[in-house]
Amino acid sequence: MASIEVIRGELADSHKDTRLNLQAVLEGGSLTPEQRWGVAVACAFAARNERLKEAVLNEAKKALANPEPVIEDARAAASLMGMNNVYYRFRHMIGKESYSTKRPGLRMNRLAQVLTNKVDFELVCLAVSAINGCEMCVQSHEKVVIEGGLSEDQVHDAVRIAAVIHAAAVGLES
Repeated sequence: MASIEVIRGELADSHKDTRLNLQAVLEGGSLTPEQRWGVAVACAFAARNERLKEAVLNEAKKALANPEPVIEDARAAASLMGMNNVYYRFRHMIGKESYSTKRPGLRMNRLAQVLTNKVDFELVCLAVSAINGCEMCVQSHEKVVIEGGLSEDQVHDAVRIAAVIHAAAVGLES
């Protein structure tokens, strides 16, 4: 069974900073354990590296008293953002008003049926959107989480996790 420590050990010396950052961003900070591990799990799914995903899932299961709702919300957020980030990034990049007026017609019911809480789910969506590079989604989710009572420090910590998880996936593939 893979662990974060095993993953860190698999990263080559050229990825020393990622190795160190991977440990640092998953310890402490301004996020609750549920937020931290929800973000990490969703970002591991979004980063698409099987070994990393397995290790993050294993660590989340050990770290959380009730991991299943957090993991299921993370899985749903990664999938939904995989769809939405492509669609909304296209609309933003193309820059034509005509596309902005078209109804997306994409099912997103899971956004309203979270197992944890809406603000944490939005924070996870924000982190995945950062990995996927969707400016509109990042801005939209950031606004919701700030209005929902989270701080800029919490947003910052979530995006730091996203950045390092993505870097670890790149490091494992190189």
